[in-house]
Amino acid sequence: MTVLVDHLSLIYHPGSPMERVALRDVSLRVADGSCAAIVGVTGSGKSTLAQCLNGLLTPSSGRVVVDDLELTPNGLHGRELRELRRRVGLLFQFPEGQLFAPTIGEDVGYGPSRLKLKREEVRERTRWALRAVALPDDPEFLARSPFALSGGQRRRVALAGVLAMRPRIVVLDEPSAGLDAEAREEIYATLRGLREHEGLTLIVISHDMSEVAALAETTLALRDGRVALSGSTDAVFRQTEVIEAAGLLPPPLAQVAALARRRGLLRAEPASLTTQAIAQALRPATGRDHAAASGGEPAATGGDHAG
Repeated sequence: MTVLVDHLSLIYHPGSPMERVALRDVSLRVADGSCAAIVGVTGSGKSTLAQCLNGLLTPSSGRVVVDDLELTPNGLHGRELRELRRRVGLLFQFPEGQLFAPTIGEDVGYGPSRLKLKREEVRERTRWALRAVALPDDPEFLARSPFALSGGQRRRVALAGVLAMRPRIVVLDEPSAGLDAEAREEIYATLRGLREHEGLTLIVISHDMSEVAALAETTLALRDGRVALSGSTDAVFRQTEVIEAAGLLPPPLAQVAALARRRGLLRAEPASLTTQAIAQALRPATGRDHAAASGGEPAATGGDHAG
């Protein structure tokens, strides 16, 4: 299920003293089964774009196309809008704050129950969604309070609530925000598993370039509502100066490659931004290279050696 954002612009409060252009002529294509990232600092427009993807916001111009559904400035209504939101699930930042039911089973099953499905179908969707995020689906776990879980588990329960609606595309706004390193790795493993085993298309909204490097093949960088960079994640990360100008911090290996490039230490561009590829692209080290890297003069050679 391909997502197309075509020359989309969005203006808040048009024609009023509070008018603000949030998005300007943004285009993006996300291939079926892939993971794309939308990155930018606070106020860059990334969360606004996320809400356009499932019809929570309507563009001022341009369009969002999900297969045969097309969201334009005229909007979508009734059955078509419900279908768009069924196909495109949206997980907000800190989604565990939206947990409300007394038990995990009721919380995850709330969305499907609103679809007037049979009770057994709701239970099956609930159990499937919990398994999909690597959580137990036994009666004891279903009866537990979601508020008794760890932060990472609560995040995964919230994601299960979105998955229980059976979307084909999931948009995640800062999926690892506020989590410790172990919980972040659990979330990343869960998202990779959803792509591999369920064939879901993922769109990750983030300002964390290490998170993007861990998850996404393609990246769109926004600055002041405009596209600053777009393309493969590897190609985007090589544009470190543009990323930094957008207020973002490139991932560590991209910074290492950029520093080596500025110091003239690369004999060729790295094939990829991995430790091995960067090491293979470095010129053989000499005394002069070591001195240049440290800002000093090359060490003297020759002379007597202590015996």
